[in-house]
Amino acid sequence: MNKKHLSAGMVHTLLLSYTLLALWPIFLVLINSFKTRKAIFKDPMAIPTVETFSLVGFDKVLARSSFDIYFSNSIIITVVTLTLTLLIGAMAAWALSEYKFRGNLLMGLYLAIGIMVPIRLGSVSILNLIVELNLTNTLTALILVYTAQSLPLTIFILSEFIGQIPKDLKEAARCDGVSEYKIFFEIILPLIRPAIATVGIFTMVPVWNDLWFPLILAPGEEARTVTLGVQQFIGQYVTDWNAVLASLTLAIIPVMILYIFFSRQLIRGITSGAVK
Repeated sequence: MNKKHLSAGMVHTLLLSYTLLALWPIFLVLINSFKTRKAIFKDPMAIPTVETFSLVGFDKVLARSSFDIYFSNSIIITVVTLTLTLLIGAMAAWALSEYKFRGNLLMGLYLAIGIMVPIRLGSVSILNLIVELNLTNTLTALILVYTAQSLPLTIFILSEFIGQIPKDLKEAARCDGVSEYKIFFEIILPLIRPAIATVGIFTMVPVWNDLWFPLILAPGEEARTVTLGVQQFIGQYVTDWNAVLASLTLAIIPVMILYIFFSRQLIRGITSGAVK
């Protein structure tokens, strides 16, 4: 009994240590975003006090830049990408797991290759395609690229979850005259909701934090995202750390809100996937 308690305590200690290690950079960003520039360099690990507290970074970001445009662009790109990825990915996963056809296995292998090969290797070809389609400096270009990037993993994960749904449930619905569309939207989707939440968070975070494709495909002022907008405060010789840290603090908010709302579904999706 003592050995079990000891092993459980060690596991909890390791998990707590990893949690603190992962949250420490976020904690530093948050506390230093509310401090003066002098206080940041003097003691970056200190909590803001009455003397060191300052909102100058947020004032520069919100009042003296187009951060509202960058923020709304990131929101639009992320929401539309998530919607397209989850809808198309769930439908494709349903087709691959439910209907057996010639080339089913090859299609699955093709999607697996899409997971293993980084999409950034095709950046030059993607840029040429976007230029030919006249989509440079548009949100559409980023949405299309991110959707294509996210679909292979989404289909792969959701197809495994859909494959675990009992066939008797689907056959009973068909015997009652329920259409395939109704089976998918009213039976399958509610049952794989934890998996959808998991895939949604895993899709949102890379899209929200990405700097590579916004820098290449949409560097214009009207199409900039939050991550690209932060770069304007980073100079070759001088960096406005108050504005940078304030921008990063504002950029963290949507991810934290999403995690708070979907944390239960995320944990259920991860644990059920581990068991399966």
